[in-house]
Amino acid sequence: MKCFQFYSGDRKDEPKTPTANSLQSSFTDHEIKQSGSELNSQDVSNTSSESRGRNQFPNLSERASFLKVFSFSELKQATKNFGRTTKIGEGGFGCVFKGVIKSSDDPAERIDVAVKQLGKRGLQGHKEWVTEVNVLGVVEHPNLVKLIGYCAEDDERGIQRLLVYEYMPNGSVEDHLSIRSLTPLSWDMRLRVALYAARGLAYLHEEMDFQIIFRDFKSSNILLDEQWNAKLSDFGLARLGPSEGLTHVSTAVVGTMGYAAPEYIQTGRLTSKSDVWSYGVFLYELITGRRPLDRQRPKGEQKLLEWVKPYLSDAKKFQHILDPRLEGRQVLKSAHKLSLVANRCLSRLSKTRPKMSEVQEMINQVVEAYTGCGNPQPSLKSKDDNKASEDSQSKGKRRLSDIKIVDSAWLLRVWSSKLVRTC
Repeated sequence: MKCFQFYSGDRKDEPKTPTANSLQSSFTDHEIKQSGSELNSQDVSNTSSESRGRNQFPNLSERASFLKVFSFSELKQATKNFGRTTKIGEGGFGCVFKGVIKSSDDPAERIDVAVKQLGKRGLQGHKEWVTEVNVLGVVEHPNLVKLIGYCAEDDERGIQRLLVYEYMPNGSVEDHLSIRSLTPLSWDMRLRVALYAARGLAYLHEEMDFQIIFRDFKSSNILLDEQWNAKLSDFGLARLGPSEGLTHVSTAVVGTMGYAAPEYIQTGRLTSKSDVWSYGVFLYELITGRRPLDRQRPKGEQKLLEWVKPYLSDAKKFQHILDPRLEGRQVLKSAHKLSLVANRCLSRLSKTRPKMSEVQEMINQVVEAYTGCGNPQPSLKSKDDNKASEDSQSKGKRRLSDIKIVDSAWLLRVWSSKLVRTC
């Protein structure tokens, strides 16, 4: 689904945490400048207060030095002149191409990259491009897609704005949840994705001395690397959280239908709890294999949250919303536990929603209950594997309606755990 504007111990891969000193001049009242010309970075609607004070992203010229600056000719060569054979995606921003560049560490080594080229969308498109550079230029985490560098050139050919990311060969989570996918995600993998996505959001919200609100969290913005690790991507709509003493950021309302929190749609007041709502929607997407909004389905099934509601209170009914590609007694029990976490995230009153660090701990408890450990390993099955396991799984299938699923007392125990910090 496209993004649009609404109107109504220690590990080697541990994230580097930016500090206030590293962002000395960041998030001030600067305007972002294009090469050669000044560009106001306010929302196009000019109805937002985010152009004032701390809510402004830093100037490109003050960006962290580890980002590489590419020339347009370099990226043209890397993508075979942005040829059709190298095109791997297209969205509201523009087109994405697969490319090959020299490694910074070893010039003899070639690495695959994804090159995103800005479409001719004018002011708003450039603003999102700048936001991507400024967000991914200061944050680094195993569950955020790495930005390698960018290109910003103005010449007789026009304005060239491109971003160069690490290549994520296994596409998006949305791709694999689609009914057309030849590699649907196993339940183990869905739990893994849920956990890694929660880690990424928790880092943005709570693990730096400033807060970033994603604002467009959805399955198509969660990409999978070669080892099927999930990483958040596409930060063009990201915003800084409120300044100290303030409760929210007032913005023009943008996002994706089906994911946006109700209070944000109604008031334009943005908080980190808006991301928590979107994450709760995503958990039901993992459970059901359905999109949050699908106009191709019968009228009563088009809105995911409305469709699942009647099935949540009865264990015998709950199995009817489980993705039919998922089978097994343990999967059903685990999916119900995950739905309890989703329900906490989908509280209508934003203040009662958990923080993402708390959500992360609850998801980890779900993972441990299902796998016996806190980090499920990828286990994608081929068609042959699925066919071979059909007989053994079908024996238990007719007994699914008799399973007594754990009730909400389980979540209460997790929520009250010493491992979870309460608000």
